[in-house]
Amino acid sequence: MAANTDKKPNVGSNTAFVVAEIAVIAAIFIADAKGFIPFSKTPFLLAFGWLSMRIHGVTWKSTGLRVYRNWQMTLALGLAAGGALEAIELFITQPVLTHLFHQPADLSTFNGLKGHLQPTLLFIGLAWTLAAFGEEMVYRGYLMNRVAGLFHGARRPWILSLILVHAVFGLAHAYQGVTGVVDEGLMGLLLGVIYLRTDRCLAVPIVAHGIQDTIDFFLIFSGHYPGM
Repeated sequence: MAANTDKKPNVGSNTAFVVAEIAVIAAIFIADAKGFIPFSKTPFLLAFGWLSMRIHGVTWKSTGLRVYRNWQMTLALGLAAGGALEAIELFITQPVLTHLFHQPADLSTFNGLKGHLQPTLLFIGLAWTLAAFGEEMVYRGYLMNRVAGLFHGARRPWILSLILVHAVFGLAHAYQGVTGVVDEGLMGLLLGVIYLRTDRCLAVPIVAHGIQDTIDFFLIFSGHYPGM
C-alpha cells in the first residue's frame, strides 16, 4: 500500500514551529517593554494565540471557554474566588512582599483614579475586557495548554506549565516593580490553580479576575488601597 503523502505534519510538536511561537511571543513582550505597543500587549497576544490555535486545530471551547456545570455555579465560584484572592493579596502577599523587598508594588499608574469616578469606571471596563477576559484567554487558555502540550504525561506537564506560564505572567507586570512582579505572579498562579481545579474551565477565573480587579479599582478610587 502506498504511503499517504498528503498527511499533515504535527505542527504542534514540531521543534521549529515551537521555537517560532516562542520567538513571536518574546518579540511582543520586548516590543511592549520598549514602548512600541500602545496601552496593552494583551490584544496582540490574544490574536497570536488565536492564530496558533487555528493552526493546531484547537478551539477555545476545548481549552475551557465554557461555564462550570451551570451559570449559577460559575458565578458563585468566581465571586467567591475573586473575593478570596483579593483578601490574600491585601492581607498576606502584599504585606509580606513589601517587607521582604522593602518597597510596595508601584501602582503609580493608577494615581489619577483617586476620587475620579469616570476614569475609574473606564478602568473597570478595561479590567473586565483586557485583564479578566483577555489575560485569562491568553495565559490560562492559550499558554498553559500550549506549554503543557509540549510534554508527555498527565500531571507533571500541568505543574511545569503552571510554574513557567505564571513566571511570565508576573514579568508581564514589570511596571509594578519587583514586589508587583512577584505578587502578580502569585495571583496568576492561584488563578491557574482555579482553572485546573474547575476542570480547566476559563469562565471561573475570568469572573474571579474581574471581581478582584474591580475591588482594587474601587479601593483606589476611594483612597483606601494600602500603600497608595
